Amino acid sequence: MFLKLLKIEKMKLKRSPIWIVFAVMPVIPALLGTLNYKVNIEILKSQWYSLWTQHTLFTCDFFLPILIGIYCSYIMRMEYNNHNWNKVLTMPVSRSMIFLSKLVTVSCMILLSEIWIAVLFVVSGKIVGMTDPIPIKDMIIWCLFGTLGGMVIVSIQLLLSLFIKSFALPVGIAFAGGLSGLVFLAKNLGHIWFYSLMAYGMNSNAPQQMIKSGYFPFVVICILYITLITFISNVILSKKDF
Repeated sequence: MFLKLLKIEKMKLKRSPIWIVFAVMPVIPALLGTLNYKVNIEILKSQWYSLWTQHTLFTCDFFLPILIGIYCSYIMRMEYNNHNWNKVLTMPVSRSMIFLSKLVTVSCMILLSEIWIAVLFVVSGKIVGMTDPIPIKDMIIWCLFGTLGGMVIVSIQLLLSLFIKSFALPVGIAFAGGLSGLVFLAKNLGHIWFYSLMAYGMNSNAPQQMIKSGYFPFVVICILYITLITFISNVILSKKDF
């Protein structure tokens, strides 16, 4: 039944304008990051790794949180339209599965966004004349753990959308969260704040170094957050009257 729920979510997104946002929005930070790299190329000596810091400076703290906010607001907004929540909640499935299906669906969209960001990163590097080998292994790690950190933000944004029917307000909160994540990263607290975990997992500040504490604590923290927020959301769904 869970697979059927995922299929339903996929059908809702088919031919959706959300894919225009998916295609266009990551291009903006890629352009900004590449331009910033070119302007400061005399002090940025690490080629691919330096370019990554410039791309993720804009992507992780500004555009990707907004993109997650749009994804979550859109997928929840469809349930508020025409009182679809009443139909969804009468389906012969547990309410926990309904929330989890949305979490998985948006998380898959985040993974696709990470892949698209990686493609833009490689293309940008080639355009500016990178000669070092492409750090494929590192890119895979950055994108996978960025997706995991992004799932924490997804769970929070979906939870917010259970209370907020507006499309724009949760997106604004996601943007503010991205800015707060930048502050927590600057204070070396990126490993504990919801909205900084994505940038932390992508090693946006120090791409040549593994996370000092290793990735295991990061994975545990992300899973704990996702589990806790999913539990809270399921409790709300079980009691909320739409």
